[in-house]
Parts: sequence; structure tokens; C-alpha cells
Amino acid sequence: MEEEYLEEIKRRGKESRVYEEHQLVGLLLAEILEDEEHKSLYMKLAKEHETDFLFKLAKSVAERKRVKKKGAYFMRILTQIGKKK
Repeated sequence: MEEEYLEEIKRRGKESRVYEEHQLVGLLLAEILEDEEHKSLYMKLAKEHETDFLFKLAKSVAERKRVKKKGAYFMRILTQIGKKK
């Protein structure tokens, strides 16, 4: 019984928990861009930018078949847009 409890605690510790909207948006962006490694960066961006804008940009980048590093390309476009403002 005690071993089962410990296994359950370990299993729950590995699951991610979402408490805020920006966390969910960041996780979805990382998934769209196939860049799970930088999910905390996308969470930060979700705090700073409009959700719709980020999703449109990410989907646009994800649809480009010749882009190998979608996360890097997404960031490049985002910084270029930021410089224009």
C-alpha cells in the first residue's frame, strides 16, 4: 500500500500543472512550434503580447514546411515586428 502511494506521488510530480492562462498559451505555442524545450519563454511572451496575435503568428510559422527551427523563426519575426513599433 505504501509503495503504491509513493509511486502515485512520483507520477503526479511529473505531470505539468497549469494555473494561469498565460501558462496554457505558452504550452500550446510550444506545441504548435514543436519547441517544447522553450515553453517557459512562450509563457513569458504570452504575458506580454495578445494571445490571438501569438497564435496567428505561430500557426503561420508552423505551416511553412521549409522552416526547420520553427521556434527560432517565430522569435525572429516577433522581434522584427517589435522593432517596427
